[in-house]
Amino acid sequence: MGVLKRLAVFASGSGTNFEAIAQACKDGLLAGKAEIVLMVCDKPGALVVERAERFGIESFVASPKSFPTKADYEARVVELLRSKEVDLICLAGYMRIVAHTLLDAYEGRIINIHPALLPSFKGAHGVEDAVAYGVKVYGITIHWVDKTIDGGKIIDQRAFYYDGSDAAEVHRLGQVIEHQLYVETIDKLLASI
Repeated sequence: MGVLKRLAVFASGSGTNFEAIAQACKDGLLAGKAEIVLMVCDKPGALVVERAERFGIESFVASPKSFPTKADYEARVVELLRSKEVDLICLAGYMRIVAHTLLDAYEGRIINIHPALLPSFKGAHGVEDAVAYGVKVYGITIHWVDKTIDGGKIIDQRAFYYDGSDAAEVHRLGQVIEHQLYVETIDKLLASI
């Protein structure tokens, strides 16, 4: 068995993608290949914190507003990531724009999952924007994070058809795909990091 790759997962909310990755590391596709060594959350009280506790995964939970600047917040995060020797950062519902302090330290080692088929419908309201536009083919995108918003090179995508106007239903259908696609994509990337 090789050396386990060390992952950090960043999340802001309920943490369903975090849980999918953690479960895959425990006894699924990523078992014996990767481990989550740190969960970073910018929203104290978010459900993802409880999920991390259940898996016994160390968390760093802090509001960026409790730091003098965004760069100070990211510098603290980078310090923790380096101390944990993180190989890959997985943004999983992390509702914060990553700035230069973190990007410069981990360039080419940060991925994000987005609930729309990029390059269309970027930003925090991708699903709602797609529904408002009336699209029929929705999807999930995993991409490298760069200095643009949802503009990094696409790693993988998966589409699904939906003929309706309920954004919550699109999110629900997309989540099923997200959990599988994110784990499969991490698995593919492990050989190159």
